[in-house]
Amino acid sequence: MVGRAADWLSQALRDLEQAEDSRRAGRHEWACFAAQQAAEKATKALHLHLGQEAWGHVVAKLLRELPPSAQVPGELVEKGRVLDNFYIPPRHPNSHPEGAPFEHYGPLQSDEALRYAREIVDFVRAQMA
Repeated sequence: MVGRAADWLSQALRDLEQAEDSRRAGRHEWACFAAQQAAEKATKALHLHLGQEAWGHVVAKLLRELPPSAQVPGELVEKGRVLDNFYIPPRHPNSHPEGAPFEHYGPLQSDEALRYAREIVDFVRAQMA
């Protein structure tokens, strides 16, 4: 398990780059989703680094399930909860009362998603250093 942690973190960093590219291109729904993916994969990388498996897509839960030695700040878990809202709705038209997903996301949402994902990725990188 531990041997794949670097692979998960590398993909998390790539997903974060994709989120930034999508935001610059005005594809805010994809920026939000890619930011969520970056946080999810980074958190899974830390689980693997610490010798445990992690399943699921809920960033807040993945952060809470890290061992106490990781000392995950509660504020980071709350930011994971925000990112969890960007897992399905930005991609599925039936996740909103009406309109295509891209109509529901703009710079405000993608800026927040990127900021929170960066914080989680930075936390993971510090823990894995």
